[in-house]
Amino acid sequence: MSVWRGRPYPLGATWDGLGTNFALYSEHAEAVELCLFDRAEAPAPARVVELREQTGPVWHCYLPGVGPGQLYGYRVHGPYEPARGHRFNPRKLLLDPYAKAIGRQLRWHDSLYGYRLGDPEQDRSRDNRDSAPYAPLGAVVEDAFPWGDDRPPQTPWEDTILYETHVKGITRLHPEVPEPLRGTYLGLACEPVLEHLRSLGITTIQLLPVHAHVDDRILVERGLTNYWGYNPLAYFAPEPDYARGDGVAAVREFKQMVRALHAAGFEVILDVVYNHTGEGNHLGPTLSFRGIDNARYYKLAPDNPRYYADYTGTGNTLNPGNPYVLQLILDSLRYWVVEMHVDGFRFDLAAALARELHDVNMQSAFFRAIQQDPVLKCVKLIAEPWDVGPGGYQLGNFPRLWAEWNGRYRDAVRRYWRGDPGTLAEFATRLTGSADLYGRSGRPPFASVNYVTAHDGFTLQDLVSYARKHNEANGEDNRDGAEENYSTNCGVEGPTEDPEVRASRERLKRALVATLMLSQGVPMLLGGDELSRTQGGNNNAYCQDNEVSWYVWALDPDQRAFCEFMRQVVHFRRAHRNFRRRDFPVGQEVGPCRAVTWFHPAGREMTPEDWQDRQRKAVGMVLCGRAFSERDERGQLVTDDTFLAVFNSGRAVRFVLPRAPVAWTWEWVWGTAEPRRRLGPLPAGSGWIAPARSLTVWRAAGP
Repeated sequence: MSVWRGRPYPLGATWDGLGTNFALYSEHAEAVELCLFDRAEAPAPARVVELREQTGPVWHCYLPGVGPGQLYGYRVHGPYEPARGHRFNPRKLLLDPYAKAIGRQLRWHDSLYGYRLGDPEQDRSRDNRDSAPYAPLGAVVEDAFPWGDDRPPQTPWEDTILYETHVKGITRLHPEVPEPLRGTYLGLACEPVLEHLRSLGITTIQLLPVHAHVDDRILVERGLTNYWGYNPLAYFAPEPDYARGDGVAAVREFKQMVRALHAAGFEVILDVVYNHTGEGNHLGPTLSFRGIDNARYYKLAPDNPRYYADYTGTGNTLNPGNPYVLQLILDSLRYWVVEMHVDGFRFDLAAALARELHDVNMQSAFFRAIQQDPVLKCVKLIAEPWDVGPGGYQLGNFPRLWAEWNGRYRDAVRRYWRGDPGTLAEFATRLTGSADLYGRSGRPPFASVNYVTAHDGFTLQDLVSYARKHNEANGEDNRDGAEENYSTNCGVEGPTEDPEVRASRERLKRALVATLMLSQGVPMLLGGDELSRTQGGNNNAYCQDNEVSWYVWALDPDQRAFCEFMRQVVHFRRAHRNFRRRDFPVGQEVGPCRAVTWFHPAGREMTPEDWQDRQRKAVGMVLCGRAFSERDERGQLVTDDTFLAVFNSGRAVRFVLPRAPVAWTWEWVWGTAEPRRRLGPLPAGSGWIAPARSLTVWRAAGP
């Protein structure tokens, strides 16, 4: 085989139509071998090529005639000195961090560990067994794809409605998706699924991690998997388990899915995990980064580099303070935008990316690089604004390009509708966009991604059905998952046939989702909530690749009614700019009309004393449709109807509808207590009974 010197960039395996360039970063390696496999089942490579060329810390070669489909891995020589942070072991076959496809998935075996399992010296010992028969392999791919006239929808932030879902879970049980496509990328692109999402009114699909990941050995031994995928192995390769074909086919099928979703009008956002890898702590396997250059890819404990600095709770933390690790992250992000056509990213434990040394720094190289990148600064960027390390809770502190998951919104809305005392004031602040978190730095309301439920925690159905978690199926004695969920069981723990309890749960679900749609900011729905999906009280179903997590599409009458209600409130939001403003409504006035005014049930404006009343549960919010400072694309001043939303998380209460100049007459629009019952118009000043645990919307009309 001819071996040419090749180029140090781009990193990874790059086919140019005639051959493939291979380039690998390793700063401390003493030698690097490229191992080529003829077939996935082969226990050993058919050919081994020594990479003799080195440009700085990048090892490289070019192989004429080697093209798409070629399976490969690396062996990297160097010191095995855990006490100094080095874990080189050339007996371990390693996956290219830039592999664009998984050519063979790993099979767990003791040889995958760099040390001898069971040895009293633990990782200070060295294992000399060959891991080649069991290690994952990369595959060379062809990037060309017939995208045609594919265009990103580019939905404005203020119009965005997110739908968080799992590629597999949404279609695994869908009766109208062809059996071979259920649980796959192509299944998500099937017309029955697209029609459901269109009817729901969402604009943007946020996918749980699709980077190829590791199923933890302990889970596999329990008969479970890492279903959510928050254990990444390859940042360029789509997870092969979601493909109808193999890992190479997964690249093409992912692109087909994105093309179909774009054609249907949906944006695609990926949940990405650049804060850690699936290699775990110092006792984890040697699969890729650890064996290529452990001391450079990971943050090590400053006082003892045998161990990792763990800001993620997973055993390790990637080191974006290393320019080559930062380049890896940026190259991966650009690849998914340019080659895979995705529209943005949600960053898991994003505060970890701001730790150049050990403290969180919002002026770090990562954020500066994103800000100046001509590709990445133009896509949607969402942060989970915390990690588990000291000073890791950074809600409200991310740069202006970024939106953030607003955990304080989630907690405030849950606590208010549960009926907790003293929650009304914060509930109102979250409802109007969380200006206390984002307005002070000049960020708009849509910096706040509002949510009531997400993949991590209870589903909406479970939020109103369980007072405590039930995670026994995870095999951790119910110790995992959050203890405090601000949930309620409405009187009975779990499923019940009691009609009063069931009715109470349906009212509460409608109130929660309606609140989300009336809040300033970007709403995010948890996929399956519209189907009243339950996980049986499991609030940490990360390992449940089964009926616990999969969506059930056969609905009873109550579930169908709730799904239809959700469609109505989503489309109501989309029809009215009053609930998706580009500026905070607080402080905006046009003549006698303020953008937002809060009313006491007696019909007067709320006073500071009213807000401090810890037992107060009912309040009215008037959004004036004329008090806008925003203009549309043609420069015309934005206007809308004026609405009154009455929130009542307590018992039924008499509420006096506010008088002019806000309105002369109030027309009932919809309510959550009795969604099928319509009320006639009522003159301002009229008394009306706001039902218990209800949200009701009225529209202002003239005399």
